[in-house]
Amino acid sequence: MELNGQNFLGRDRSRQGEKQFQATNPSNGEKLLPFYFEATQDEIDKAVQKAAVAFPRYRKLNGETRALLLLQIGEEIMKLGEPLIARCCRETGLPDARITGERGRTVNQLGLFAGMLKEGSWVDARIDTADPGRKPAPKPDIRSMHIALGPVGIFGASNFPIAFSVAGGDTASALAAGCTVVVKAHPAHPGTCEMVAGAIHKAIERMKLPDGIFSMVQGASAEVGISLVRHPGIKAIGFTGSSAGGKALFDVAASRPEPIPVFAEMGSVNPVFILPGIMAEKGAEIAEGLAASVTLGSGQFCTNPGLFITEGTGEGDRFRQDVGEKIKKINAGIMLTSGISKACEQGILTLEKQRGVKILAKGAESGGFNAGTPYVLLVSSENFITNDLLEKEVFGPSTLAVTAAGKDDLVRIAEKMQGNLTATIYGNDQDLENYAELISVLENKVGRLIINGFPTGVEVCHSMVHGGPFPTTTDARSTSVGTAAIYRFARRVCYQNFPDRMLPDELKEKNPLGIWRLYNGEWKK
Repeated sequence: MELNGQNFLGRDRSRQGEKQFQATNPSNGEKLLPFYFEATQDEIDKAVQKAAVAFPRYRKLNGETRALLLLQIGEEIMKLGEPLIARCCRETGLPDARITGERGRTVNQLGLFAGMLKEGSWVDARIDTADPGRKPAPKPDIRSMHIALGPVGIFGASNFPIAFSVAGGDTASALAAGCTVVVKAHPAHPGTCEMVAGAIHKAIERMKLPDGIFSMVQGASAEVGISLVRHPGIKAIGFTGSSAGGKALFDVAASRPEPIPVFAEMGSVNPVFILPGIMAEKGAEIAEGLAASVTLGSGQFCTNPGLFITEGTGEGDRFRQDVGEKIKKINAGIMLTSGISKACEQGILTLEKQRGVKILAKGAESGGFNAGTPYVLLVSSENFITNDLLEKEVFGPSTLAVTAAGKDDLVRIAEKMQGNLTATIYGNDQDLENYAELISVLENKVGRLIINGFPTGVEVCHSMVHGGPFPTTTDARSTSVGTAAIYRFARRVCYQNFPDRMLPDELKEKNPLGIWRLYNGEWKK
């Protein structure tokens, strides 16, 4: 596919803007052609207007048709072949195997949503039939189900250029719900975004579906994204990125004449608690796994452990030193952009300046472009609990070791923590029994609680929760991974005393779709 730097306004292509930018290969600083044109307000308006026009028709398509679209998108992405992998590697500095795996995850994710749409029960149909003879007042016939929310604005992420980008989980879940989509491409990998956007349009064209179901605008400045959020035609936002970026979009959305929900997945330190019993049994093995998890992908996953907590001296000291020795042997890796590299450097410097913080170990520097050097820093529980800055995510290959004086102190650390995507507890059976209070505390702090396993690696499945309490997301009730993500972009509608012929098929008395429904309080087909 030839890249030309255009914006996708439905099936139309446009380059109205005067502002231009290029992708940069983070491994060597090479500027990559073509130039990309930042979307103008007129182009954003056209994209959203097309989405608004297409929405009433698209949301009425049956689940089978929307499922076929998702599967067709997956096929078109695979047809892009090696050129997609090569371009993505050049734009991100990530290895071929990583991008190939991410492409597979993206296509499988589209298939997972397609399967859910074909089965159909996701709408959560609820039916309470009429009882005209009920006293003292007749009972009406009431039925409800989920329907699509409206045109959705999606922001691509820097760290997953395919799986959390143009055809990633946010787009897949929005299209599955019946929403039309306008994507704001990430400026770090505009070529990758353009190729995937082209694949989505080929899928729409092959199925002869309405123009405007999908659009994508490019832009390196914040103005393009803010304009998208402000547009009155947009009814919800999906975002994965920094805390500053997510909160800024949330504030803009809340200040609109018609406020809209922003489902922003932001920063997370993903604490790991290593309890005494298992540390004595498997300390060396856990230390090795922890070092690998901290530095996986140069620490640029939203689930890398940025914090680990152990008790006391003796065994605890040996464990922390062991983690440090493992980190010293790990080379600096390439960061996704120069901005991310500089922010990581600054984050380490900020932590180092805090009271009681010291560097325990440092990995090998590479001296190359945008290198992220691994670090382990150390602080006492007393200093950690009294300094909120120590809980701020450093996006990169670093972790902060917190020393607790004992069980009560360790629980106190957990109680102090803000919201996170994940928390991990390493413990043997006796540990888990003795620290049951810790589990109870952490249930209120995270979206995913893990026993004896590191948080890096997010399974895409029906049960996954990739979210958590603020400040890690702007809505603790949602997930951005797994099929439950569809509910971010849907709302319930109730139909009272409707003639059966006028009801959606999902709510008709004879259940023509054969889906599971809550019928007078009982789940039935």
